[in-house]
Amino acid sequence: MPDGHAVPRTREQTLTPGGASALLALLRAWPDAPLGAPPDGVDAEALVRAAVRHGLVGFVAHAVGRAGWVLPESTSASLRREALGNAARALRVKALLLRSLDALATVGQVPVLLKGYGLALRLYQDPLQRATTDVDLLVARDAVEASVQALGAVGLKPRHADAARHEEEDSHHLELAGPMGLVELHFRALAGWGEALEGDALLARAEAGTVEGRAVRWLRPEDEAVYLALHASNHALQRLAWLFDLKLLALSGGGLDWRTVAERARDTAFPHAVWYAWDAARRLLAAPVPDSLLKALAPPRWQRLLARRFFSAERLLAATLLDSRAVWMAAKVLLAPRASSVARYGVRRVRNAVRARLRGPG
Repeated sequence: MPDGHAVPRTREQTLTPGGASALLALLRAWPDAPLGAPPDGVDAEALVRAAVRHGLVGFVAHAVGRAGWVLPESTSASLRREALGNAARALRVKALLLRSLDALATVGQVPVLLKGYGLALRLYQDPLQRATTDVDLLVARDAVEASVQALGAVGLKPRHADAARHEEEDSHHLELAGPMGLVELHFRALAGWGEALEGDALLARAEAGTVEGRAVRWLRPEDEAVYLALHASNHALQRLAWLFDLKLLALSGGGLDWRTVAERARDTAFPHAVWYAWDAARRLLAAPVPDSLLKALAPPRWQRLLARRFFSAERLLAATLLDSRAVWMAAKVLLAPRASSVARYGVRRVRNAVRARLRGPG
């Protein structure tokens, strides 16, 4: 499976056009009510399945009620059931987040909260509306070992045998797992296309905040606009929640300085990837993105055309890139900011695989 965050569809989960358009209508119209009648029959059922797949079933349950849509009784019950299950999972993640923050405080660490519950807390009317499965925390590279030890005290251990992955060129986090769930401890904000978004500057600019009385840090709005777009593009936009996050960020009234967003994006190794996500958010979800940002970050024309084919409404709603690893990889390579970086990344992957095989299981 190309992306651990998204679930490939089965034959039974294939979207009907009406169900797909209903989800898009809700997301595009927000915060207003969508025009048109609610979906019915198989289209209503497809709306619920799409909302689950794209991480927005809690939000869709809220938006359906606000729009005054009356769904068939069985579909309405299914939507409520899925939304409650989503909320329960989010509460478990919240509990893990609070335990993790308490543990890190014992070693003087106040991490940046990336994505997940912390983002939903600030952008959604209820943080339980957005699906979240793990905790993402960003710390300085020199704080990784102390942070791993502190989190170990609450039962979180490195998932992989090699706990020194923060030394690897293409790694950006350690996975720490335990009975309560999974924490991704980031020492880089992101790695993809053979490039990396380092965390030091983001940490230096981060703002102080709190969650349930615990000290945390948030990315600056402009940094978050870049980071969320890069994360979405790194996963080929296969979850509409990531694009909807961008729309809500643009609508949040947080004082986004779009000129600074463009500057921060150009300071990264992959400004094109920022364009892919924000362009799709505007085209598909009517996110209020200024022309100036898209013009400043636009890739060459051939990549823009390819991106709009890969990231059409139909393909994103159906998550078609998850159907074929070959197509997934082709899209990533064709849309890469630098072909040379991807080539070097491929060579490193082959070299590391050979070394791992030579070392053997021991």
